[in-house]
Amino acid sequence: MKTEQESKPLKLLSVVIPARNEEGCICSTIEHLNLELRLHNIPHEIIVVDDGSTDQTWKLVTELKEHIPQLMPVKNDGLYGFGRAVIRGLDTMTGDAVVIMMADESDDCRDVVRYWNELNKGVDCVFGSRFIKGGSTMDYPLVKKVLNRLANTFIKLLFRIRLNDTTNAFKAYRREVIDGCQPLISPHFNLTVELPLKAIVRGYTWLVIPITWRNRRTGVAKLKIKEMGSRYLFICLYVWLEKYFSMGDYKKCVK
Repeated sequence: MKTEQESKPLKLLSVVIPARNEEGCICSTIEHLNLELRLHNIPHEIIVVDDGSTDQTWKLVTELKEHIPQLMPVKNDGLYGFGRAVIRGLDTMTGDAVVIMMADESDDCRDVVRYWNELNKGVDCVFGSRFIKGGSTMDYPLVKKVLNRLANTFIKLLFRIRLNDTTNAFKAYRREVIDGCQPLISPHFNLTVELPLKAIVRGYTWLVIPITWRNRRTGVAKLKIKEMGSRYLFICLYVWLEKYFSMGDYKKCVK
């Protein structure tokens, strides 16, 4: 990370939650998040993007809207994909900061509060890591964990950064970072790599804090590792080329 700078005070937190066939957990995810943010007096909106669900996800979210005015249900009406759903949510947000969060209760709502507090100190991005002191994982499948560590070590070495959990989607950004990282081109889970790497390469300030992750208790994981390898590699090389060959054309503008 690098040095913090004076930034405008934040007024509204947007939380973007892509959801596809999450009827077993989406309501509890939203309710727990909303309660935690209200307890800490954080002004917020919760944008749930339905990514082509074939179960009751959309029905449950729209019904919950009647009880949680901060909830904003949105449909991804175009091509489906995790990245496309997140981008749809980012295009919809009205906040000046955003947290991208999973729908399956794997991310801890208390960490969202910590993200908000750190952003309010002036940093541009806050990245959570499950693999530093204070971080933890619960019921992480061994094979996925090994592959995760290999992939993140590759990224860490390729970009010469200290961040060791780049592939984790659960991160926080000021709005100007989202605007400054356009265009976002990843249609699938590789967006989780594109966004933080672009933010780092383009010169936005960032820090890492420990976070907690637990394996989903309901539903089926949407990430298919065997389908994502080449996509992750493509986006890593895409941003790497920008880092070393763009001559700083996309760097953050400092006024």
